[in-house]
Amino acid sequence: MVGMDRNLSINDVDETGLNRCQYQTEAEILESMGYKQEMNKTMSTLSNFAIAFGCCSILSGLTPLWGDAMLAAGSIAVIWGWVLVSVFTFIVGLSLAEICSAYPITGGLYIWVSKLAPPEWVPIMCWLTGWCNWLGLVAITSADLGLSQFIASIINISDPNNNPSIYWQYGIFIVIAVVHGIINSVSVKYNGFFNQTSLYWHLIGTLLIVIVALVLTPNKASGKWVFTHFQNETGFSSGGYAFLIGLLQSQYTLSGFDSAAHMSDETRDAGRSAPRGILYAIGTAAIVGFIFLLSVNFCVQNYQAQIVDTTISPAMTKVFLDGVGYKWTVVFTTIIMGAMFFSGSALTLGSSRMIYAFARDGATPFSKYIAKINAKTMTPIYAVWFNVIFAIVVGLLYIINETAFNAIVSVNTIASSMAYFIPIALRLTVARKIFVHGPFHLGPFSDLINIISLCWILLTSVLFVCPTEYPVTPDNMNYAIVVFTGVIGASVVYYYVRARKWFHGPGKSLEHDPQLDHFPVDTGAAIYKKDFNDFNQSQDSDTLAKLQVDEIERL
Repeated sequence: MVGMDRNLSINDVDETGLNRCQYQTEAEILESMGYKQEMNKTMSTLSNFAIAFGCCSILSGLTPLWGDAMLAAGSIAVIWGWVLVSVFTFIVGLSLAEICSAYPITGGLYIWVSKLAPPEWVPIMCWLTGWCNWLGLVAITSADLGLSQFIASIINISDPNNNPSIYWQYGIFIVIAVVHGIINSVSVKYNGFFNQTSLYWHLIGTLLIVIVALVLTPNKASGKWVFTHFQNETGFSSGGYAFLIGLLQSQYTLSGFDSAAHMSDETRDAGRSAPRGILYAIGTAAIVGFIFLLSVNFCVQNYQAQIVDTTISPAMTKVFLDGVGYKWTVVFTTIIMGAMFFSGSALTLGSSRMIYAFARDGATPFSKYIAKINAKTMTPIYAVWFNVIFAIVVGLLYIINETAFNAIVSVNTIASSMAYFIPIALRLTVARKIFVHGPFHLGPFSDLINIISLCWILLTSVLFVCPTEYPVTPDNMNYAIVVFTGVIGASVVYYYVRARKWFHGPGKSLEHDPQLDHFPVDTGAAIYKKDFNDFNQSQDSDTLAKLQVDEIERL
């Protein structure tokens, strides 16, 4: 059965009747994997979940691409596409949560692969997983570009003669990305509060939009139209293909939830909290997103005028403007822009922890700097700014090509999917008999769930490199495959030319580090404190000595 059943600190009774303590702090779990605790464990389950939910932000993910999904296959693609993607994404989440519970450590999928792959394949498999995972998490570009588009739409609504050019939108995007870099350069305890605020902003803001839009919009669409309307505006003759293209908005939105795993080093009781963060994020986003999409589609009054022929981008803004008027549209877009801002910050945080974990094993260019922890904030500041700069460079594609935003979204989705695919495939095949589950496990359903997850990942990965419009021209071509193969191909070349000489997989942080060794670290072990005097009469000398050494090392 699926459930939680293992404690990090367990008292077993031996054959003599004495309690024998299997004392295992999370610092010891890290050490068993070749790492030492370098960041403070100050985050709760709620904060961990809030970060993952922020990366799955329904308002920032659905609003920019809603119009594209409606053009692809009408309301069916939006409503039923969301249901379909939510179900299969939750299944993928179950697969990842089980592995995460066994290996609760920052670096997530990259670390998991090192434990699941055959020894001779560990370096290259870890290398590919890490780069795919990082590229998927650097969805900062798409999140912040979406926010800049919304800001431009507000300006255009306020003054129809003032339509900010693509260059102005890119400039706004740079400002937003830099602000996110600044926010994530401070102590993680402030980020925990920031991301909890994001959670309440999303939930309360979505509820407000749903209620006001449904109450004020006249001439609402019928239930039949919302659940059955199909219209293919892609140019392709196949309605089935058009529907699959419409899944892009849903799959893109429900990605990035593995950020919960990347915060493990800073989360208390990560063996339970991180898997919960993954599943809570997917489940909450699925339910809230469904309610949000239903309300928006009921507010469509004229499909042709509001979606096909509109000049306002994103198209959802036009639906709000016609339904609730200018003032409420400003309120709605402010809520959405706030959600986008929170989402971009969460993605910056999650991706910085991924590249930090990767860099501490020498797996990136400039690893020596990216893997540094700031002495004052105890956060990887260089990793944060490395990602911000990379996102700004990738954003240049938006200026070059009119469909580049969809390509960037596709790259993030494909990369995330491939990073998920590798550890799940290893768990199902070569590591099937040696895998030792953690507190959260899938029991006898594990193999079935993993097979379904792999099939879904393969389908979506292939789908998102396909063209979205016909006839295909240089201007509307989906360049996702070019960007994806370019980045991953360059990383593979770098590995075989140079990195394979020193990169052998995770586990370098136990080495002496003069920069960090003298800093105190809160490991969260206080929740496992033991009174050693209680053990004097019931424990043998070796066990007691080990406990004392552990406590001294922790302090």
